[in-house]
Amino acid sequence: MKEIRLSGSGGQGLITAGIILAEAAIMEGKQAVQSQSYGPEARGGSSKAEVLIDDHFIYHPKVVNPQIFLAMTQQAMDKYSHDLTPDSIVIVDEDLVQNPHGSEHIVKVPITNLSVEHLGRDLFANIIALGLLVKVTGAVSFETIQKAVAKRVPPATVPKNMEALRIGYESIQ
Repeated sequence: MKEIRLSGSGGQGLITAGIILAEAAIMEGKQAVQSQSYGPEARGGSSKAEVLIDDHFIYHPKVVNPQIFLAMTQQAMDKYSHDLTPDSIVIVDEDLVQNPHGSEHIVKVPITNLSVEHLGRDLFANIIALGLLVKVTGAVSFETIQKAVAKRVPPATVPKNMEALRIGYESIQ
């Protein structure tokens, strides 16, 4: 089973990214559960999405041992990293998370900066992060995540979202 936690601040689109990842897993015939949690603030408060993906029925719909943890802000890193293990893979937006911790495996990518630099806005940072997550986890294929994103985003934004996925996927070797 893959246990994935995406965290950041409200408004960064990480709950949407979690939903898309779970939908992509279902498209591939896998079992998936997605849950979310966010503070009372509409924007700016901490938020997280958790996704469990398995080939078998999922009996407990909660991440217990996050194998993959994405942090888009330092606040989210500090708040949601309490149950990481040394073997967890921690992916951080290197410009927004100055002190990644909780694991020996840390992947640093300037996710938000890549969105602004290549797509003109930080709006696509969540999709860049999603492309990066797919590359790191292999949870779903790149082709499937493209289909899931295209189904979920407004039609006029599909080309930029496809570019965002590619940027994230190619941001590491």
